[in-house]
Amino acid sequence: MNAEIAPVGTEFVQRFSATRRGARLARRLAVHELDAWGVPYRSGLSDDVALIVGELATNAVAHGRVPGRDFELRLTAGVRGLRIEVSDARGERWPELCAEESEEQETVAESGYGLRLVEALAAKWGVTERVVGKTVWAEVGTESGTGKRN
Repeated sequence: MNAEIAPVGTEFVQRFSATRRGARLARRLAVHELDAWGVPYRSGLSDDVALIVGELATNAVAHGRVPGRDFELRLTAGVRGLRIEVSDARGERWPELCAEESEEQETVAESGYGLRLVEALAAKWGVTERVVGKTVWAEVGTESGTGKRN
């Protein structure tokens, strides 16, 4: 992120209950924190981060939930952009991109394509192993005001 928006190394870390309500709250608090860092609500970067946090948090709740364990959201301002991390306690289930469907296919799955959104909006994304669980992360740039690839 550039120096006018947030100092490099600025960080937000919060744990949320591994519920749909927790995922929704994570998304809302992420854009609230960005606004406090100088990234206005409804800007391209704010909207991209909201979508990415929403998808990663929803995946943590749906696929990474361990009863009695929370998930964690971490936002970190860097030199070239923002890093988003969502950590959950279920290390044996890593996210996978769903295969792209051709236009000829008649049935369309109603879920399972969230990581395609993350891939489209983030400059890069990945998964990191933890002692307990995993962290799914994405990085978005700020030069163009969005994390979208050119």
